Formats: sequence, structure tokens, C-alpha cells
Amino acid sequence: MLELGQGKNTSKPGDLIKDVSEATFMAEVIEASQSVPIIVDFWAPWCGPCKTLTPALEAAVTRAGGTVKLAKVNVDENQGIAGQLRIQSLPTVYAFWQGQPIDGFQGALSGSEIDAFVTRVVEAAGGGGQQGGGLDEALDAADQMLDTGAVEDAAQTYAAIVQEDGKNARAYAGMARAQIAAGDLDQAEAILNGAPAEISASPEVEGAHAQLQLARQAENAGPVDDLRAAVEADPDNHQARFDLAQALYASGQVQAAVDELLELFRRDREWNDGAAKAQLLTIFEALKPNDPVLLNGRRRLSSMIFA
Repeated sequence: MLELGQGKNTSKPGDLIKDVSEATFMAEVIEASQSVPIIVDFWAPWCGPCKTLTPALEAAVTRAGGTVKLAKVNVDENQGIAGQLRIQSLPTVYAFWQGQPIDGFQGALSGSEIDAFVTRVVEAAGGGGQQGGGLDEALDAADQMLDTGAVEDAAQTYAAIVQEDGKNARAYAGMARAQIAAGDLDQAEAILNGAPAEISASPEVEGAHAQLQLARQAENAGPVDDLRAAVEADPDNHQARFDLAQALYASGQVQAAVDELLELFRRDREWNDGAAKAQLLTIFEALKPNDPVLLNGRRRLSSMIFA
């Protein structure tokens, strides 16, 4: 996890935060994002929420110490970009990495949510700072235990780390994930609800919440074969396709679940109040930041949104 506010920031503010126009968008966003993630803030002088969001974004990017940059686009002066990216409300924020949008949001966020967004963007691009010595090694070991099915050992390791560092977001999330893996969803929820306020909105804890939500859905998932047959019989049966995606995720077929949700979004992005996109974002949040399913899925979703 990126430790915002730690370490000396050697980048000048002008290097980190720039006003970008249609003439410079390609160089300052698309090309620049080949080496560092670029957060793009679409704003306008008449937008009230922008007046609080933009300074908060600037502060968060500055604290990140050069691991991410901010490009500000005045949509009144750059309507061509706004039209191409289908900016329909303000403020709108997108993050670009290697020329592709990988994350974003609309509307104002709290300070902690903005910090979590910046952290998520940096980690998705393979960045992030060090959390400190032996705890990092212990966390890596616990993650490996959990990945290989040694759930009880992982849970004990995470718990020991929390005893040493009571505000370690990764360890709290790990304890919850271990309980999810063990099938004790109520205990996982209790752990997450008991996380200190300082880390309750961290990407790790939010990711564990998403995994818990998906695990509860899995309890009611239908048979994959029956749902697949229903979709094959009627490709426009959106509910059957959505249910199939849930069943695929429940059976461990995450890529297949994402594929079905992307197809549903392609067919009708507004179905059931945008349920396909919401479910995709929940799955993405539950995955590790550098998971290929997440990175590829975000790019495919973004390409559909911007098409």
C-alpha cells in the first residue's frame, strides 16, 4: 500500500499538477501515462463541488510524492475532450495508466475516499511504498498461506500482526479474507466492522468488503449449467446472464464471470440501474491490484464506456 504523506517529495508542484488542454492532452495524459499514472480532473468554473474536490485531489497527489500526477481539464474551454470521453456531469475524474483509463468516479468524495482512490491508482500501476520491514515479510507470508489454502495459519499470522500494529489495514483485511475462505462470513463481517476508523476506507479493507459481498451472493448462486443454457436459449435474457456471472464467480471462474458481465454491459449498460457495471466494479475491488483479470477487465470496460 502506498503510504500517503511519508517520504520526501522531491517533485515540484508544477511537475505533479498541470492544466491540460486539447492541444496538450495527448502528450500530458496519454503519453505521460506510459511511465506514471495520470489522474485527470474534469471541472468547470461554475461547478460548486469542483471547488472542494480539486484542491483535495491536488493535496492527495502532492502527498503521494511523484508516484502519480494530476491533469486538470476545464471542460468549458476543452469541449472536444469532454465530448470524446462523454463527460456528462461534473466533477468527473479518470485515472490513466499506459494510455488507458483504469479507474474513475463522478461527484465529490471525502478526503479519505480521495486518498484511497489515489492509493488504488498507484498500486494498479505497480507502484506503492514500503510498510516497514518484518511486518511486510509477515504479511507476504500470510498472503501466501491464504493463497495456498493454509487458512488457519494465515488467520493466526494476520491476527498476530494486528496485535503488533492495530491499524494495519492489510492485516485487518487479511483476517476477514481468511474467515471468508473458511466460510465464516458473519465473523468476516464482524472483523471488518471492527476495523479502526482510520483504515475503514482503505483499499485493502474496502476490497475485503467487496469480497464479502460477493461471497454472500455466492450462497444463493444458481447452477452454472442451467443458467448457461438459459442464456444460450435467449441471449437477451439479461437476468439469466447476470445470474450466470454470479454463479461463475461463485465457482471460482472469475474471468468467465467478468466476460459475461462485460457482454451484458455491451448489450444494455443501463439494465437494472447499471447492475452489470456495479457488479464488475465490485469484482474488481475484491481482486488484488495487479491481478490480470482486473487490469484487462478495467481496460475492456473503459473501452466500452469511451467508445
